[in-house]
Amino acid sequence: MQIKGLFGITPINEPVTEPMWSIMNVTKRYPAADPAMAEGTAPNTLEFLRGFYTDAYERIRKHADKACYVVFHDAFQLHAWKDFLTQPKFENIILDTHQYLMMAEMDGCEQSVEGYKQYIEEHYAREIAEVQEYADVIVGEWCMFNSYAAGVDTKGGQSALNGMDFSENAEIFTPEEKKKIYREITGAQLDAWRKGSGYFYWSYKLLLDTVNEPNWIGWDAWDLGKCVDQGWFPEV
Repeated sequence: MQIKGLFGITPINEPVTEPMWSIMNVTKRYPAADPAMAEGTAPNTLEFLRGFYTDAYERIRKHADKACYVVFHDAFQLHAWKDFLTQPKFENIILDTHQYLMMAEMDGCEQSVEGYKQYIEEHYAREIAEVQEYADVIVGEWCMFNSYAAGVDTKGGQSALNGMDFSENAEIFTPEEKKKIYREITGAQLDAWRKGSGYFYWSYKLLLDTVNEPNWIGWDAWDLGKCVDQGWFPEV
């Protein structure tokens, strides 16, 4: 079966394994709506995901044209897949990694323009280039959001939806200062993503009032349309 315009199929988005489970403190960050049903919840294992991905690949290949990519998310462990991805049975596969500066902050990245740029070069650029040597890798989600431009430590991208209260926050940068911050950081990100096979911004549109609501200052950086309109996105 060939579907016009279909790039690829991802069996599952952002499965979480133990490292990210612990870093994000998942059960606290995203409290269960029904604690009884969530009892015993735990991270995935790489062993389970490899089996799941193999089964998914075989099922997709039975029905999809070979031009259709099968896209495996890295489960936030970019370097855990070399032996798996290089198996001869796989054709037209891509490794999908999601890289956000808020996760860099959780990893100890300094919240400054130079801090972000250094982290991007030492981690994102180097690691994506290494994986690209043996498999096509895309940055399937990213954006320019960061705590420095938001003017407050968001504790790894947490918001009012996670119970955070930034109601006392205020814009600390002029429009020109913010433009310079975003363009520098985003330029460094784009240079890193180009070492792989492609990249996709998180979302074209985000419906949030980031002007009149202090809790959401900086979150318009998730909105590609606004980033382009404001001149924050470098010309590419």
